[in-house]
Amino acid sequence: MRRGWCALAASALVAACGGSEPVTRRPLQPLLREEAPPAVAPAASLGAPPATPEPLLAPEEPRGPYNVLLILVDSLRADMPWAGYPRDTAPHLTRFRQECVSYARGYSVSSYTAKSVAAVLSGQYPSSLRRNGTFFTRYSDANLMLMEHLRAEVQGYGLATHGHMYLRPGNTGLDQGFMDWQVVAGLDFDNTTDRHITSPALTELAQAQLAKVPAGKPFFAYLHYMDAHDVYRQHPESPVWGKKPRDRYDSEVYFVDLHLGKLLSWCRAQPWWSNTVVIVSADHGEAFGEHHLYRHAFELYEVLVRVPLMIRHPEAVPRELSVARSGIDLAPTIAELMGAPPLPDAAGQSLVPELLGAPPTPRPILCDLPADSNNGERRAFIEGDDKLLVFGNEERYERYDLATDPDEKTDLARRDREGTEALKAKYRALWSRVPRVAPWGGNRLTNGRTANGPRD
Repeated sequence: MRRGWCALAASALVAACGGSEPVTRRPLQPLLREEAPPAVAPAASLGAPPATPEPLLAPEEPRGPYNVLLILVDSLRADMPWAGYPRDTAPHLTRFRQECVSYARGYSVSSYTAKSVAAVLSGQYPSSLRRNGTFFTRYSDANLMLMEHLRAEVQGYGLATHGHMYLRPGNTGLDQGFMDWQVVAGLDFDNTTDRHITSPALTELAQAQLAKVPAGKPFFAYLHYMDAHDVYRQHPESPVWGKKPRDRYDSEVYFVDLHLGKLLSWCRAQPWWSNTVVIVSADHGEAFGEHHLYRHAFELYEVLVRVPLMIRHPEAVPRELSVARSGIDLAPTIAELMGAPPLPDAAGQSLVPELLGAPPTPRPILCDLPADSNNGERRAFIEGDDKLLVFGNEERYERYDLATDPDEKTDLARRDREGTEALKAKYRALWSRVPRVAPWGGNRLTNGRTANGPRD
């Protein structure tokens, strides 16, 4: 079987942070919240991360293996109604979240689709994967992808449904191992935006694919909804909040949520529902002028990498956890849920123990945006409330206190040099353990280098 590069030891993540988060026992409610819902926050704010300890629940042995349904909503920001956003943009997801273990601080691995989805489907940071040097990245068959592992180890059945032609079969290398990987019919490719409306057709296609899963086969289904991506449209089914880009984006989120509600309602009626784990998250966030940015990619500020993350597990007690978790943890989580051995080379850790009640241990978050034809090299290191942004090959740093400055307006890198140097040392200790591979393809990268790395 093909293998990727060396593993990033899970212990390195814990060691870089150290300690464990205190926990307290609480009465169980339909959804355990750590604090009362926050006051309505400004539209641009993601809010300060909560600091109240987690509930302590008795760990249980999972009944699995399970099927896994992974739903990614493109460009979905973290400032959703349950996080204090004043508009009811997602009533179906808000209700669904009441059944989930949710994370108040979910992170994507990178700030745009080609890099973040690769991390989710491989369990490795994009810098560790053999890839070409273009913005619309192609990944080598030499990488071991999650679905290849599931197919070999548990004879899993893989299906995927997409609403953008970048993700068409055979184009990205991300479809390795999947038996049924499809894109909504009738799309064309636009390398600047997404002009199509796909949620209704994507929901119907996903239902048809799920209905064809062979009886008795454990399945991993990956659905990627696109309509929250620009171009932002006002849908007749959605409330009218205004004409500004954020207003129309909110209309798009409502529209996607409507069709997610239809999908989840259909799924509940299927015989496999009681044995299926559902994960809902996003591949990245979206900017509306913060840091003079619009849309996504190019940087790793919170509006671009903070995303919703909720997991419905049939045996888990619904509650909200305050520890930060990342899309890098999803591949090892899915492997364990489906009864597969640990995924070789996985950089993250399975979330299954804490889903079932084990005390969650804080660990740092690493976001990775390698240089390509359009993106400059960027990384983010987040430990607790402290965030370090790394520009290029450590040419420049920014540092923020997310507790007091969630919108990252006050750079502390030079104001507290001693603290910044300590954070740099922790970042370097973790980043040094991440295998890095130069991209292939021969094109010029934004850092001035040429993409001359290995393909196979």
